[in-house]
Amino acid sequence: MLPFNKPYLTGKEAHYLYQAVYSGKISGDGMFTKKCHQFFEEKYGFKKCLLTTSCTDALEMAAILIGIQEGDEVIMPSYTFVSTSNAFVLRGAKIVFADSNKDNPNLDADQIEALITPKTKAIVPVHYAGIACDMDKIMDLAKRYNLYVIEDAAQAIDSYYEGRPLGSIGHLAAFSFHETKNIQSGEGGMLAINNEKFAKRAEIIREKGTNRSAFFRGEVDKYGWVDIGSSFLPSDIIAAFLYAQLENLEEIQRRRKEIWETYQQGLAPLAAQGKILLPHLPNFATNNAHMFYVVCNTAADREGLIAYLKEHGINAVFHYLSLHKSVYYTPKHDGRALPNSDFYSDCLVRLPFFYELTAEQQNLVIQTISAYFTDL
Repeated sequence: MLPFNKPYLTGKEAHYLYQAVYSGKISGDGMFTKKCHQFFEEKYGFKKCLLTTSCTDALEMAAILIGIQEGDEVIMPSYTFVSTSNAFVLRGAKIVFADSNKDNPNLDADQIEALITPKTKAIVPVHYAGIACDMDKIMDLAKRYNLYVIEDAAQAIDSYYEGRPLGSIGHLAAFSFHETKNIQSGEGGMLAINNEKFAKRAEIIREKGTNRSAFFRGEVDKYGWVDIGSSFLPSDIIAAFLYAQLENLEEIQRRRKEIWETYQQGLAPLAAQGKILLPHLPNFATNNAHMFYVVCNTAADREGLIAYLKEHGINAVFHYLSLHKSVYYTPKHDGRALPNSDFYSDCLVRLPFFYELTAEQQNLVIQTISAYFTDL
């Protein structure tokens, strides 16, 4: 069976893991954590970066930092992973879901203003497949209504909006280094802080609510419990693995973009025939080749295609289910129909995509998809 994903190893991971283990410090904020922080801050201009154990943790930190309380409202897309919503629900927020674009799974920025109320505290755009949301529209609304913007950049490493790195535009941003991501450490994440007023408190929240980081820098003579928080920081072993990936970022991205273009070109004839839709790239966005997906015309086509690919030894998967229709949130949703979100939930298929995907394997995927629609 051709897998959907296969984590890529650069060859340095084990070497750096060895260094981390024998450095004498394998808890959080060791030498490799510092190297990772420096890499991101220098390459992408984030004012401060803090590695976390997951993107979920980074989002939960963001919710605490902006002071989410019971009754606050947070606007985000329904077509996203549950962590995007959960981070704010845990603090007592009401989630107000926005629909996706017709030509793109990202939230429709033109719908946001109508959803803003006096209780709205934040907007959480999700850069699906590493493709940027319309950040100028979102930031303009945030400025006019005095709202926070937290970028869910889980899939958006090394992608840009109008020349600006995703994750550097909102007040805060959350990244994922799960094994399905371009750059990965098995599990892992990062909070990017672009508003300096959050920097000091973010360190405290990440260290169980203590000022331990300031203590180790010699800024205080002892540390104690000064705020709420949790244990959000990862072991330096995870950072060591991640750093090996970061050193090879350009090569990983080069290869992934090559795979993406091969899919795009190979499936273009089917799209021209109206059998499928291919990913739409707005003119303000770049492509970081996080994934390649096709969108079928109907749910039945999607189910049939996934089954047909599986019969031919290819593991393709569907993706998110609309959160406004989830078992947990349906009773809390305001009842608005979100047809575009539902369309992607019903019809989107993610294709096998990983660094070591060979030309032969990729051609097999393309040919099998073409054969399915020819046989319909």
